[in-house]
Amino acid sequence: MFGLFGTKSNAVLGVDISSSSVKLLELSKQGERYRVESYAVEPLPANAVVEKNITDVEAVGEALKRVAGKARTGVKQAAVAVSGSAVITKLIQMNGGLNEFEMEDQIALEADQYIPYPLDEVAIDFEVQGASESNPDQVDVLLAACRKENVDIREDALGIAALTARIVDVEAYALERAFSLIEPQLDAQGEELIVAIVDVGATMTTLSVLADGKTVYTREQIFGGKQLTEEIQRRYGLSLEEAGLAKKQGGLPDDYESEVLAPFREAVVQQVARALQFFFGASQYNTVDYVILAGGTASIQGLTEMVEEKTGTATLVANPFADMAVGSRVNASALSNDAPSLMIACGLAMRSFD
Repeated sequence: MFGLFGTKSNAVLGVDISSSSVKLLELSKQGERYRVESYAVEPLPANAVVEKNITDVEAVGEALKRVAGKARTGVKQAAVAVSGSAVITKLIQMNGGLNEFEMEDQIALEADQYIPYPLDEVAIDFEVQGASESNPDQVDVLLAACRKENVDIREDALGIAALTARIVDVEAYALERAFSLIEPQLDAQGEELIVAIVDVGATMTTLSVLADGKTVYTREQIFGGKQLTEEIQRRYGLSLEEAGLAKKQGGLPDDYESEVLAPFREAVVQQVARALQFFFGASQYNTVDYVILAGGTASIQGLTEMVEEKTGTATLVANPFADMAVGSRVNASALSNDAPSLMIACGLAMRSFD
């Protein structure tokens, strides 16, 4: 079986490879409290990753080498993730009396009935979820399968940076894990809570809906912060790199707020509302209790209030580090600024404590 869910391990780096950057995070834990030991973010060249697929393994590997150098970490084992759209998951029932090796053998024999690809092209893993509600003699087993090329190319990129892929996870599960750190920040808590996490990345927006802390729906659509960067580039005659810096650091002409940022902010709000409508149309739910904004775009001033007004739902910006200690190597204010875009890296780094 391939380690899509990973094995019990000590410290692993959470490494999130997105379409615009690589993000690295190292956590430690004392008692129940986490501590950020190191983190860094490194931009990627244009088109090195397209819609969550690595297209230039060398460029990604070199960026990983730089990000590990910036973070000054001694940890060499990493947890990375593949996108939800690259993974087939299936909940199956199996005899509760089987041990792990017997389950592995049985799944290897039966996997072709669940997976529409040739088995020699696929990495498969499984995780026992607990006793089956419909039959007490059986257990629910979550089966996950992903094309080997998606796993291999991430391993190759990490290898260029002298890092080893200890765990290959799924982005939705990493996000779910990081949400457990945000849930205590919500006014209402409890089993019935339905939370929509909208992660607006550079080119993709992902909606994950969690019911009782478990992912019940996920959907990706092409839209992201790169559209704002490109509009800054076009309007003010800057290079893509200059536009990206100006977007983060400011210093743009006076008309930027009204002519460029305001229309983009409106577009983000429309995307969030549309994503929620898709979810309501495809599920038994017709409301959510909270909207949590993640990704680099989440920090845009005024966005939270606009989403809350448009959706009529309490909205906040994701910060999984709110209750964490911060190590001496970490710039706490930079970490706070980057927090919404580090949800997946955080969920991956939490695999150290499985």
